[in-house]
Amino acid sequence: MAKILCSTGTMIGRPNGRDYRLIEKYAPQLQCDGFEFMMYSTWYEEVEELTEYLKSLKLYIPVVHVQKGIGEKISIGGPENFEEAYRLFEINCKLASEIGAAKLVIHLWDGLPSDKQFENNVKAYPVLRGIAERYGLDLLVENVVCNQQDPLTHMVELAQEYPDIHYIFDTKMAAFHSQLDKLYDPEYAWLWKDGHIRHYHVNDYGGGHMDWANLRTLPIGKGHIDFERFFDYIHEIGYDDTFTVEATAFGETGVVDLDMLNDQFSQIRNYLAK
Repeated sequence: MAKILCSTGTMIGRPNGRDYRLIEKYAPQLQCDGFEFMMYSTWYEEVEELTEYLKSLKLYIPVVHVQKGIGEKISIGGPENFEEAYRLFEINCKLASEIGAAKLVIHLWDGLPSDKQFENNVKAYPVLRGIAERYGLDLLVENVVCNQQDPLTHMVELAQEYPDIHYIFDTKMAAFHSQLDKLYDPEYAWLWKDGHIRHYHVNDYGGGHMDWANLRTLPIGKGHIDFERFFDYIHEIGYDDTFTVEATAFGETGVVDLDMLNDQFSQIRNYLAK
């Protein structure tokens, strides 16, 4: 049965001090089925305390999103960056395993370097996957925005090199590159027919093609993505697993708009019920 998750990144950010203890405050008020935990770089120094805290909440957290900066280190490359990326990645894996997650989302490329030296990202993938598998985790590469080519091109390249690779597909990221419609194209049916896509981020987008000024994660209905068509596709392929809402729910004050988030979960349930 499909599970609708809420990213902890929707409610924790710089305006509220990236205080992970806010999860305890907000989680009981959210009408989702579980959570996707987003790791931040500022938490490594207290990762043991963070892990014990999350375990104490006894929440359903089937997905962990790896700290995004790891992908940037891989993109930059070089022995020291690779070594540090793998070290930090293993910390993410250990946390994910201990809190009961099964899936691990990664930005394999990230930051300003992005996909400029994509050979670095291709080289790093099997090392990362090997680490994840030691912790019993399914590593999912996200269709992250690019500044050289596009995510779908790289997904194809990675699948050619690693035929059993798994992905997480983000609607906003795809729309940014005008690639969401390609999800429905028979040419790319192998993505779901061969079981590559294992998770979805369901976010709206309001900008144009590679419109960097509008690369914001919007709630469903606040952009121009055709979610009627997207969920028709979900029904057609018989996907019945996890979806995550990532729309930012706080402003400059750090106060979280719980009503907006609960409305997102309700909208997705309505789409899935059709």
